[in-house]
Amino acid sequence: MSRTTIADVAREAGVTKATVSHALSGNRPISDDTRMKVLAAAEKLNWVPSQSARALATRRANAVAVVLARDPEVIANDSFFPAFIAGVESVLSETETALILQVVPGRDAEERAYRTLSHGRADGALLLDLRGDDWRVPFLEELALPAVLVGAYEQPTSFSCIRTDDAAPVREIVAHLRAAGHERIAHVSGPLDYVHSRARADAYIAEVGTAELLREGDFTAASGRDVTEELLALPDRPTAILYSNDTMAIAGLSYARSQGLVIPRDLAISGFDDDHLSAHLSPALTSVSSDPAARGRAAARILREVILGARPRTEIVDCNVVHFRESTAPSASATPAVSRRTP
Repeated sequence: MSRTTIADVAREAGVTKATVSHALSGNRPISDDTRMKVLAAAEKLNWVPSQSARALATRRANAVAVVLARDPEVIANDSFFPAFIAGVESVLSETETALILQVVPGRDAEERAYRTLSHGRADGALLLDLRGDDWRVPFLEELALPAVLVGAYEQPTSFSCIRTDDAAPVREIVAHLRAAGHERIAHVSGPLDYVHSRARADAYIAEVGTAELLREGDFTAASGRDVTEELLALPDRPTAILYSNDTMAIAGLSYARSQGLVIPRDLAISGFDDDHLSAHLSPALTSVSSDPAARGRAAARILREVILGARPRTEIVDCNVVHFRESTAPSASATPAVSRRTP
């Protein structure tokens, strides 16, 4: 089969080869309708210009970036990031686009990183760990660096956004725990300035009707252990705890067992993100698989489209699946694991 060329794309779009080049490079004014015809034709024919030609014609870096201002310990122990990056890379590899991953210690370093990226080091960025009033969004808009927001960002923005429903799995787990007879249900959240942590915490409060047993963790095992110790020391302790990731849940489960509690008879426990070890614990951990690879693929695909001139858009990725396992079963004789896709 012969290789698709720019002439094939021009023919499919009903324009000249020069128009295809200008539509992709942005060096000449092209109407939105014409640009979208070219993008649609290129997508249909699965065509991208060669790396060297693209660099010369578009003056692009042929790279996109992810900048993380997180504790390296959290990144190392969180199952979300490797899977998300794998999803991103599966899309970038189609066009031989490089991924720049930079971990920074704080805001000053993060600002410097984005300024460097906007000066030709990268063509766009993926923003993770979104906060309710995230300074990075207007900052990147000011830098004119294309970006895709990964999370349910609620503020006005000109950027594309990948959204998932973080509240629905929490509602489903709380309903499951109540059906098993639990009335004192606690929630150990992630940092509450993160939009996904806040969405889960808000759903929890709405379901149980009070924030009395809400505690804020930081996604590390140490915080999971410490907050569990605090909750179990209460005069009227919870009989179930919903954690915002599996790392905290596993640490909490271990601490509870060290205190002589039997899971789930004395304390039901559930996590989030469905770490690859969670199903193999004893008892197996109820958790929510959130398919970060699917989010990564969607984010990278939309960022590629935006870099080529497509208009920003929001996409809903329906990927959260609750896996009910032994750690929340009504008795020690648990039924086989049950998986449900959230609405």
